[in-house]
Amino acid sequence: MNHDDLRYWSKRAADWTHEYHTGLRRRPVRARTVPGAVAARLPAAAPETPEPPEAIFADFEAIVPNAMTHWQHPRFFAYFPANAAPASIWAEQLANAMAANCLIWQASPAATEIEQVTTGWLRRAVGLPSGFVGTIHDSATTCTLSAVITMRDRATGWASTQDGLTGQRLRIYASAQTHSSVDKAVRLAGIGQANLVKVDTDTEYRMDPAALDAAIRADLAAGHVPAGVVLCAGGTSIGAFDPIGDCVEVAKAHGLYTHVDAAWAGSAMICPEFRKLWAGIEGADSIVMNPHKWLGAQFDCSVQFLADPEPQIRSLGLRPDYLRSDAEDEIVNFNEWTVPLGRRFRALKLWFVLRAYGLAALRKRIRNHVAWVEKLAEVFRATPGFDIVTEPRLALFTFRHAPRGGDADAATERLLARINDDGRIYLTQTRHEGRPVIRVAAGTFDCTEDDVMSVHAVAVELAGGL
Repeated sequence: MNHDDLRYWSKRAADWTHEYHTGLRRRPVRARTVPGAVAARLPAAAPETPEPPEAIFADFEAIVPNAMTHWQHPRFFAYFPANAAPASIWAEQLANAMAANCLIWQASPAATEIEQVTTGWLRRAVGLPSGFVGTIHDSATTCTLSAVITMRDRATGWASTQDGLTGQRLRIYASAQTHSSVDKAVRLAGIGQANLVKVDTDTEYRMDPAALDAAIRADLAAGHVPAGVVLCAGGTSIGAFDPIGDCVEVAKAHGLYTHVDAAWAGSAMICPEFRKLWAGIEGADSIVMNPHKWLGAQFDCSVQFLADPEPQIRSLGLRPDYLRSDAEDEIVNFNEWTVPLGRRFRALKLWFVLRAYGLAALRKRIRNHVAWVEKLAEVFRATPGFDIVTEPRLALFTFRHAPRGGDADAATERLLARINDDGRIYLTQTRHEGRPVIRVAAGTFDCTEDDVMSVHAVAVELAGGL
């Protein structure tokens, strides 16, 4: 294939993309396949000679779409949304065409400067103070890892960047509602799972500031080295929000670095009325939010805001001779802020999305999702045989199927399996207080009120046959 061929096949791909998205409602949301089925349709070895594009594209159409779970489906209510607005797809096509490795400013000046400007736009949109600056990672997992590494090195006076961990038993504090990426970060940073302290929560599953203070004091008395606090603003399981301001105050009293995981809920903060959920956020050192979850900038696009980037640069930054350039003290090289050296031009899709839809339209989408989910929860609440387990937090709530005289746990698990095998909607599960519950998380870019309310109709219909 050459660039003349690419021109033709890119147009074919664009036509396929249009047909795919306009036809999503006719597809089951979740893939109907079994492990190994796709691999069995592929040759055991790569071809020795070129194959015609027609054959490659035909195999794509025959094999791939029906073996994919369709994350852009308007009735995808599982996990959290991973949106790909048309403007984002367009931007990704252009970024892929240039195929730049944006590792330093000199290698891709526009990529660096558009990243600076668009993260500044986003900072203002979510109401963060002017001192915060942003950078774009691949996912929230990498953002949190970067913050935890910074906590580690800061707690050792950055001796750990040269000597490694030399006997100190560092401690990181988080609530049980934080994402598993926090657990992964403490493992990868060499701190160890045993040194991740899960702080007690209150009746609303928020970190208890008094319990945080007590845990830090107990560790100090035992000779441990407290290093940092990870707070939750919209947890994955039930959407829990820690009391950010109160917990930051405790952390600061002990001189600890704070990171706030707002990967999902951070996007909602473009709506001023929701900012009370993360009140006190201006005191945090590091914040992560994912525009690829709710704002339409497709995966991967995870923004980390830093009150002061210098500590993270001190932990992650390296400038070997082969990356040095003129005027390096006056420019930003984002590879020094993040884990990878190589960087994609992720800022282009954020730039396109914010311009193509505008903040007012994005706010309207998020407000609709929140309102529709609240309405859906009320309908479930009024339906015999169903219980609301955790109340709506933004566009997320959980419920269970509790038929009279039946085993609610078993009934809930059977209902979820039937819903997802049915294919009209897609939901996922979690465990809350040790019991299975069904999560509903709305936020697909093109979903409607009818799509959201279909969750009730499908659940009631399929529960009737159990």
